[in-house]
Amino acid sequence: MSVAAEPALSPPAAAVPSVRPLLAVNNIEVVYADVILVLRGLSLAVPPGQIVALLGANGAGKSTTLKAISGLLKTEDGAITRGEVLFDGQPIQGLEPEAIVRRGIFQVMEGRRIIADMTCLENLRLGAFTRPRADRGRIAADIDMVYQYFPRLKERTGLAGYLSGGEQQMLAIGRALMAKPKLILMDEPSMGLSPFLVQEVFHIIRQLVADLGVTILLVEQNARMALQVASYGYIMERGKVVLDGTADALAQNEDVKEFYLGGGGGEDRKSFKNLKSYKRRKRWL
Repeated sequence: MSVAAEPALSPPAAAVPSVRPLLAVNNIEVVYADVILVLRGLSLAVPPGQIVALLGANGAGKSTTLKAISGLLKTEDGAITRGEVLFDGQPIQGLEPEAIVRRGIFQVMEGRRIIADMTCLENLRLGAFTRPRADRGRIAADIDMVYQYFPRLKERTGLAGYLSGGEQQMLAIGRALMAKPKLILMDEPSMGLSPFLVQEVFHIIRQLVADLGVTILLVEQNARMALQVASYGYIMERGKVVLDGTADALAQNEDVKEFYLGGGGGEDRKSFKNLKSYKRRKRWL
């Protein structure tokens, strides 16, 4: 679905409603190789039908959080050693990744991870692999639905490895939609894209939530863009959440402006320049 006629993003939704979250991560710890503690008592909640942003510097543990939810930790010798992950009220930690997908969670990995030597159509069909047999008759209609949001994919009949970076990201999101998920975990969807394509991809993400009611937990380095599309956000440092709030509140927070949005807005902005980053961070804790 092209956004050429309306390049500006619509305002974010209101604050996260006080309903039972679709996803609840409760005080989890994650350890790699039985030695390296990466997540340190992390908790967050994602309500249904919302976009929630998970922000932080490189190495803060954002991607590890997504892998803890999707069951992919074990592929990297990681494990949840404490706490629980609840999806739709049911614990899912310890389940195999395929079982988690069947329950309604699909992760769009950082770097797209499309199958390069398969066509766009084959990649989309692959996304529907875990759907129940009774639902297989709707696959063709759902592919057409994906093409409505990403019309360029319909035009690309060659191998997916020859797509541009933006087209590969669209294919990765389209493949996720083919699994009919309730929750999509998106890891850095803007990575490597031009500013125009970033606007296009994020506009479509907002449209998917509005049209399909899908829920999104969004990990994104482009904090400014993430807070424009999200209703709520969490900021991570060194494996734990140090700040959370509505997207509007975070966007107006002076520390968030300083660390993630390119500058604070107060009169004492100049004094920040002479402080070490780790000293400034202590004001968050």
